[in-house]
Amino acid sequence: MTAHPTTLPGARLVVMGHAGLVEGFGLIGAELYPDADASQVENVLAGLVSSRSEALVLLESHLAHAGGPMLTQLRNSGGRIVVTELPPLHAPQDFSPAVDEVVRTVLGPDALK
Repeated sequence: MTAHPTTLPGARLVVMGHAGLVEGFGLIGAELYPDADASQVENVLAGLVSSRSEALVLLESHLAHAGGPMLTQLRNSGGRIVVTELPPLHAPQDFSPAVDEVVRTVLGPDALK
């Protein structure tokens, strides 16, 4: 599957993970990177930074925890590129995203009910 431009004006939606997980995001116009590895995550993130893009980047858990200097930099700096984690395809019930706490802080404790 190839990358698709996002339908959000001025922003990009980038999704990386196992093919079975990311392909559905193509229906909403996401840029897809099926079966990406940590090196590809770093390259895509570097490209987003160098192009000064605004983006929401969704990484499957194994990629979100893979580390890497660009991923660490973006997580620590905030700004135009927001990186968050998707549950693993094989065990979604075990997932509790860190972004949930951010959403509750910004939108209130009942925001995710």
